[in-house]
Amino acid sequence: MSLRLGDIAPNFQAETSMGKIDFYEYLGDGWGILFSHPADYTPVCTTELGAVAKLKEEFAKRNTKVMALSVDGLESHKGWIADINETQGTEVNFPIIADKDKKVSELYDMIHPNSNENFTVRSVFVIGNDKKIKLMITYPASTGRNFDELLRVIDSLQLTANYSVATPANWKQGEDVVVSPSIKTEDIPAKFPKGHKVIKPYLRTTPQPDL
Repeated sequence: MSLRLGDIAPNFQAETSMGKIDFYEYLGDGWGILFSHPADYTPVCTTELGAVAKLKEEFAKRNTKVMALSVDGLESHKGWIADINETQGTEVNFPIIADKDKKVSELYDMIHPNSNENFTVRSVFVIGNDKKIKLMITYPASTGRNFDELLRVIDSLQLTANYSVATPANWKQGEDVVVSPSIKTEDIPAKFPKGHKVIKPYLRTTPQPDL
């Protein structure tokens, strides 16, 4: 059965480049990103893992840990990590799962036979501190991911989890947000004292409430 938004992210134990890890223990009470790669020593993945390593402090600001996955083994991972560090000018600072038996790949439905029977697609799962799946994105093997966009999405998810707001198209940290339709217009001033605009009865905006 495939996973859907709001489902509990399945826990697992796996061998990784940083030793054996229990996924829930690794995440603790924070957020997480689990993302898969078709194989080691592939060019797009090499740039992706380098990009993620460089964003360590940004993920830390958001109380978010990352974990990668490939169906190759630990020895292969070690050699590939050396290549990533060399070519991307960074140090891989997060675990990469060695999923040779495809246990985690199948648990998270990362193998799409019509794309490739043997390798995982570029899946991304954002998991909240309640262990529920907040976001799923699947990329084809030829298209590298935009991790700045994932940071933007986490900002939105964390904001909207704590306030009765949504984020509009292309929203970025610090910009106005949309007041939830469940809030009556006459109740907005008490709930959002920074002010608000009524563009349409169903479209009301307010400054980002947590700044």
